[in-house]
Amino acid sequence: MTTFQYLKGLIMYKPFRYFINALAWTIIYLAPIAPGLITKAFFDTLTGNATVKFGVWGLIALLIGAALGRILLIIIGFITDVHFRFRMGMLLRRNLLEHVLKQPGAQAIPVSPGEAISHFRDDVDQSEEAVSWSVDVFGMTVFALVSGYILIRIDAQMTLLVFMPIVIVITAAQLATVRLQKYRAASRESTSKVTGEISEMFGNVQAIQVAGAEKRVMERFHSFGDQRRKAMLKDRLMSELLDSVFSNSVNLGTGLLLLLAGTKMRAGTFTVGDLALFVYYLTFVTQFITNVGKFITYFKQMSVSLERLTFLLQGASAKVLTMVKPLYLKTERVKEEQGQDKDQVRNQEKDQDQENDSVVAPPLQRLEVNGLSYTYPDTGRGIADIHFAMQRGSFTVITGTIGSGKTTLVRSLLGLLPKESGTIAWNGVPVEDPGTFFTPPQSAYTAQVPRLYSDTLRNNILLGQAEQGDSLQQALNAAVLEFDVAQLPGGLDTVIGPRGVKLSGGQAQRTAAARMLVRDAELYVFDDLSSALDVETEQKLWERMFQRRSDATCLVVSHRKTALTRADHIIVMKDGRIEAEGTSEELLRHSSTFRELWYGDDRKA
Repeated sequence: MTTFQYLKGLIMYKPFRYFINALAWTIIYLAPIAPGLITKAFFDTLTGNATVKFGVWGLIALLIGAALGRILLIIIGFITDVHFRFRMGMLLRRNLLEHVLKQPGAQAIPVSPGEAISHFRDDVDQSEEAVSWSVDVFGMTVFALVSGYILIRIDAQMTLLVFMPIVIVITAAQLATVRLQKYRAASRESTSKVTGEISEMFGNVQAIQVAGAEKRVMERFHSFGDQRRKAMLKDRLMSELLDSVFSNSVNLGTGLLLLLAGTKMRAGTFTVGDLALFVYYLTFVTQFITNVGKFITYFKQMSVSLERLTFLLQGASAKVLTMVKPLYLKTERVKEEQGQDKDQVRNQEKDQDQENDSVVAPPLQRLEVNGLSYTYPDTGRGIADIHFAMQRGSFTVITGTIGSGKTTLVRSLLGLLPKESGTIAWNGVPVEDPGTFFTPPQSAYTAQVPRLYSDTLRNNILLGQAEQGDSLQQALNAAVLEFDVAQLPGGLDTVIGPRGVKLSGGQAQRTAAARMLVRDAELYVFDDLSSALDVETEQKLWERMFQRRSDATCLVVSHRKTALTRADHIIVMKDGRIEAEGTSEELLRHSSTFRELWYGDDRKA
């Protein structure tokens, strides 16, 4: 997508609102035409060259009325502009977020969270700015044509001699915007690095403290800050230089007017009113040239923003950014301006809700995985040619040494990593999009590292889901968390801090388990859930899990004996492949890798 196509796509999101906004600002920019003519008439009246009969006080009243009218128009213009810009920015952020959430979880964002925030904030704002300024350029172009016609009719020579030098100066200044674009791109990049570094620092405070790396981390942060300071200084200096040229062009024009007007006024071909009109229009005509220059600058900066936003899409078409989607800003989701009656509105709401609902498949009877493979691009490691099957109500454990591919297998199965080959079948039916399919009510998942938020324990478990009956209490019981909740000062309403820092490792894991168990699912996937639990708590967790649902189908990544002895089927991973399968008794006889894991667990205990 070119920058022009991107601009057009944003305009066409709400063409009616854009048209209303453009019309409002065109009227605003045309408004000075009348005060200019009134000013000319005022000074001509004072010098005895009056062509109108309003009188001095009548002309003053007209000027005051014109000023008040323009103020009212500007208020209306700001309202139309804010409404259009807000919707345009929200559309971009909505489409970006939707695209990110549809990607495999482990690869959803190709940059750090801080850098992603910079994309969502700064690049979207820059796109808004460019589209907004296109409205100003249109309105002021109309003003320039009308005012130019009036001025040329008064004195064509004066018009050319005054305005041509200004056009040349400002046009020359526009050539510098290429360098400004380069500086702006560097400024954005350096800002992204700083915000990304802040995010990493806040997320790894404990690791930094344990390693005694505070000084080195601060030195790295200081270097990023210094790079940002230099880049932003160049950007700001060039912007101020151009703004200075643009703003001082009015003074240049005024000086030329004063030099040339004297001779013509002595000859009687130029009146004081004409001079007043030229000076009055000069400001607005120069502003037109300045605004055109600013729009060109914003348009070039928009190309930088488009490039950065497209990078966030990771290969997807840039058309994703401008796809027309509802924003739901009001109670009635589809506005009547789209020409739809209430029944059509309700039907569209229903269709949209159905589209947003999770896929609902028949109850799980058999899950089959054949030839599943995934390779990490950076390391070349991963999993290859994975085959296994699970029956309803079974308890399957994936085990193996560190780096054998256990978590990669689970993530590839669930669509958190994009599988390169292989098939996944639910009751014999191929799953086309695992990332969308393996969500409640099909599957619930607990990651190896729980992702908790600085919110209440209740909200961390429910994640926006409505609390129904005693489902939350049942989930707390199944996760062996009810005693811990009773000890917290605020119970379920205790704020657990960023990443759950107020909880122990075991409490964090059981909170993640409760989050999973509060959602009824056909398949429960645990990735090393019990690594921070003592043996007794782990035993209780598995017992309560099966008491709660006797037909629960579980896929568990673990090396703990409590899970291995309960397993109906064990898959032993090594170097990204399945090395052995069977029950614990069978594997103890035939698999050396399993024996090392089994007896190694004894030694750790």
